[in-house]
Amino acid sequence: MLNRQFKRRITEKKDEFDSKLLDLSRVMRMTGGGRRFRFRAAIVVGDKKGKIGFGIAKGKDVSQAVEKATRIAKKNIVKVPIKEGTIPHQVEAKFGAARIILRPQMKGRGLVAGGTVRVICALVGIRDISSKKLGRTSNKINNAKATIKALSKLKHADTSN
Repeated sequence: MLNRQFKRRITEKKDEFDSKLLDLSRVMRMTGGGRRFRFRAAIVVGDKKGKIGFGIAKGKDVSQAVEKATRIAKKNIVKVPIKEGTIPHQVEAKFGAARIILRPQMKGRGLVAGGTVRVICALVGIRDISSKKLGRTSNKINNAKATIKALSKLKHADTSN
């Protein structure tokens, strides 16, 4: 009995990533027998040290969808260069109808961002940034993908001579 508990404790690895549920929706498909409902979850995971991942998955219930999306997000990790709590340079990215501009800010300015951009920047570990969401879309998934695309475009400050 004691040996099993000890083995279980060893196999349980502490998760270094924080996760945040970005979007949860009930989706359906029509069949001859009626509507079939499933749940779609969009999850962002980050370690607050420069790593961020985004995953989206469907499942028969909410917990299954969240679990699958978290697993997918951990597979899609992107490394982001952070210099003194902000990003090294201005960057812009577009995904679908969503366009995002991220600008570095001086120390103490804070996260001047809203919605999905704020969540993603907080999970990646950026403390001072200014962002602008161009375009009229409020689609959280496209905004999240555009933000992560912008963060993945960043280059380290010392390599951009």
